[in-house]
Amino acid sequence: MNPSPDDRSPERKALDERIAAEPQKSPIELPAGAVGKPVEAFLASRMRPLAVAGIVENGLVRPLDPAVHLPEHARVIIVASTGG
Repeated sequence: MNPSPDDRSPERKALDERIAAEPQKSPIELPAGAVGKPVEAFLASRMRPLAVAGIVENGLVRPLDPAVHLPEHARVIIVASTGG
């Protein structure tokens, strides 16, 4: 396998070298008897992404389904179509 050419800028190469030269951080100190769990268990307890159809009215996005209630300060990604 041939390596791909290194097309990073000189500034980026210098930054990468500086980051690589930093000392490694020590492991997190956990309390005695702490039990680990897989990352999947942590992610399962989080809110799942939700896709809903909506309409823009006066600059505000309103879900078309009145049963959809988003929590205050929810993070959203808006994907808009052009045309009607």
